[in-house]
Amino acid sequence: MRRKLINPNVKLAYLFTILQSFGHGIWMGNILSLYIVLFSEQAKGIFGLTSNELLGITSGISGIAMIMVVFPAGILTDRYPRDLILRLATLLGLIALGFLAVSQSIYLIMFSLFLWGAFEGLSRPAFESIVADSLPTGNRSRTYSRLHLAQQAAMASGPFLNVFLFLFLGDKWDILILHKVLLIGIAFSMISTFLLLFFRDRHTMGEESESVAFGPDLPQAVSRRYRRIPYLLIASNVIIGMGAGMTVKFFPVFFRSIYQLQPISVQLIMGVTLFLTGLSGILAQQLSRHRGRVQMIFFFQLSAIICLVGISFYPALLLLIPLFILRGSLMNASYPLSRSILMDTVPKRQRGKWNALDTFAWGLFWNASAAIGGFLIGENNFQRCFLITAGIYLIGTIPVIMLLPLVEKEIN
Repeated sequence: MRRKLINPNVKLAYLFTILQSFGHGIWMGNILSLYIVLFSEQAKGIFGLTSNELLGITSGISGIAMIMVVFPAGILTDRYPRDLILRLATLLGLIALGFLAVSQSIYLIMFSLFLWGAFEGLSRPAFESIVADSLPTGNRSRTYSRLHLAQQAAMASGPFLNVFLFLFLGDKWDILILHKVLLIGIAFSMISTFLLLFFRDRHTMGEESESVAFGPDLPQAVSRRYRRIPYLLIASNVIIGMGAGMTVKFFPVFFRSIYQLQPISVQLIMGVTLFLTGLSGILAQQLSRHRGRVQMIFFFQLSAIICLVGISFYPALLLLIPLFILRGSLMNASYPLSRSILMDTVPKRQRGKWNALDTFAWGLFWNASAAIGGFLIGENNFQRCFLITAGIYLIGTIPVIMLLPLVEKEIN
C-alpha cells in the first residue's frame, strides 16, 4: 500500500517547530527570566521596582509589540501571499535575536524583546494559516497533536541541554553563566527563523482544507451554529492566556525563592514538564476520538486547575514537583484540540484574521498580564497570584462548556 505523502509545508512546519522550540527551551523561559532578575538585583532595583515587577514589565513590552503588529499582520496575511509575510517576519526576527545576543543592559534587553514581540505578531498569523491551508478539514487534530509533541519534546531538550551546560559552566545563578547559555539558545533560534523563508503558498490545498461552516450543502442553521465556535474558543483562550501570563513566567523565581533550588534542578523539572506536555497532547487527541474534543479540553484544563491550587499552598518538595509537572502538561495538552477546532470552523480567506486573534489571546494577554503577576507577587507573595490565576482559569472554562453541544467528533 502506497504511503500518503506529507505536504511540503507540513514537513517544513515540523522542522521549524523542532528547531525553534529547542532554541526557546534553552533561552526563552527560565533562563531569560532569571537573567532579567539578576540584572535587577545587581543594580539594586531599576526604576524603583522589585525584580519580580521588572520581570513582569519586560514581558509586557513583548505583549505591547505584539498587539501593535498582530492585527495588521492578520489583515495582510489574508490579502497578500502568506509566504511573503513570512519572509518579512524572518528579517525582523533575526534583527531582534541579534540585538538580544549583544545586550549588556536591561534597556537593550527590553528593546530586543519589543522587536521579538513584533516578530511573533507578524509571523504567527501567516505561519498558522499556511499550515492550516496545507491540512484537510476534519482531520487536523492528529497532525496538530504531533506538532505539539515535537514542539514540547524539542523545548524539553533545551533545559536538558542546559543541565550539561551548567555542569560545565557552574551550577549557580550567575549573570555571566546565564548569558553564555542564552547565546547558545539564540543561535538555534536564528537557524530556525531562516526556515520561514522556505514556506510556499503553492503547496497549500484547495477545497479539502476549507471550513466546515461553508459547505455548499450545509443547512443555514447548522452553518450559523458552526460560526459561533471560533468566538467561544477565542474567548476561552483570552481568559486562559491572561491567567497563564500572571503565573508561568514566575515559576523559576518561585523555585529559587521559596524552595532554594539551583539551576540544574530547575532545568530538570522544566524539561520533564515540557516532554510530558507533548505526550499529554497525544493522549488528549486519542481520547478525543472516542469522547470528543471539547470534552477532553474541559477535563484536562479542570485537572490542571486543581493542581495549581495545590501548588499555591507550598507543599513539600516531593509533592510540589509532581503537582507542577501535572499542572503544566495537563493545561497545555488541550492546545492541539483547540487549534484543530478553530481551523476546521474558520474560512480560508479569514484565517489570517482569526490566527491574529488567537495569537493576541495567547501572546498579548500572556505577556501583558505578566506585569500584573509581578505586582501581585511583589516580595514573593506567590500564593496570592496562584489562587487568583486558578480563579481566572475557572472563568476560562465557561466558554468551553458552551462549546459542548456545538462541536462534533472528527471524521477519523
